[in-house]
Amino acid sequence: MAKGKARTGAKPIEVDGSHLPPLGMPPEEFLRDYWQKRPLLVRNAFAGFTSPISPEDLAGLACEELALSRIVAHDRAGDRWQLRHGPFPEALFPTLPNHDWTLLVQDVDKWDADVAALLPAFGFLPRWRIDDIMVSFAAPGGSVGAHVDQYDVFLLQGQGHRRWQIDTSPNPPVHYRLDTELKLLQRFTPDHEWVLGPGDMLYLPPGVPHHGVAEDACLTLSIGMRAPSAAELLGDFVDTLAAEADEGLRYRDPDLAVPADPNEIDAAAMQRVVEALNVLRMNDPARLGDWFGRFITTYRSPGTIAPGPVVPRIEAEWQLEHGHAWSRHPLSRMAWRRHGRGARLFANGEAFELPVADARRLASAESLDGATYAGLSQAGRDAAFALYEAGHYQVATDEEE
Repeated sequence: MAKGKARTGAKPIEVDGSHLPPLGMPPEEFLRDYWQKRPLLVRNAFAGFTSPISPEDLAGLACEELALSRIVAHDRAGDRWQLRHGPFPEALFPTLPNHDWTLLVQDVDKWDADVAALLPAFGFLPRWRIDDIMVSFAAPGGSVGAHVDQYDVFLLQGQGHRRWQIDTSPNPPVHYRLDTELKLLQRFTPDHEWVLGPGDMLYLPPGVPHHGVAEDACLTLSIGMRAPSAAELLGDFVDTLAAEADEGLRYRDPDLAVPADPNEIDAAAMQRVVEALNVLRMNDPARLGDWFGRFITTYRSPGTIAPGPVVPRIEAEWQLEHGHAWSRHPLSRMAWRRHGRGARLFANGEAFELPVADARRLASAESLDGATYAGLSQAGRDAAFALYEAGHYQVATDEEE
């Protein structure tokens, strides 16, 4: 098995990232040569890295009602796998064995500001493409088994050491075991193997079989992309079209002729079906873009944004003018797209018509202070206050400010 060595003339599969973190190369080169094309191990992607979260804090988070958490345990003797879903009682963790189990918690960036602070390092990607940062703690020997992800992922080692094996062969077999609810591969034939330490990062494009096993007690941060399936996209789009369709838009046949066979669905009928569907403007770029902006900013987990204490607008604006700031809710997901001469800002499925400069500024701002707010147009300030009322912004505490 190769230990990360590339064939002569091929792009390297392993690089040192210390001279140009976090990829060891310009982002343009990474996107051209690796993104959704081939794996890449970046040693020292985050040199001197210290995990922003401890195993104890991760366990505490796994006890929270709204946190999405799992424990995967492996019985090596019988090669049996067990999956449990949280939230977990605090009393469980002291009873777990000292080997062969893994705790995984999704969306840790929504709960922990220090974990979320890693996201700007991935600013070479569209922000709306990044789904979450999952953090896993594994006892020695802990693993989730050999598997395949259908999305891009950056696996950043936070603490301890994990051995990763991957299969880079073309069209690897992807057949799942039938004896577990986990989607584990029946066959896994790795051709590369590494041990990652703190600050090392492995990038995997979709469809690459991989298997990670903890060498010692370790933390791994997984920066995963949002990659909805074609079926998911189509289902949501069709649902949107159906919900918005005018009941008066129907199949019509004013040109109907006497059929040769009354039981035949002929070519003319099918052409009318196509025309009836086209009336819904399924190929309208503006409508498609509006739907996708709403869809991709809708949070896909149970957590929701709820309005908090809100003061009247005149008072809120006075506070901003006098040194206060609004901090963005961690579940607030925003993106924007050009629309006509302006733009549309999308925030968790809602849309706002704004000038481009305002949409760009609001989508990127993790907080709003008085100067930023004053620099918005009237439409931008109206949108900002509407977002504040909806809970996307909260008045920052003195510590946050």
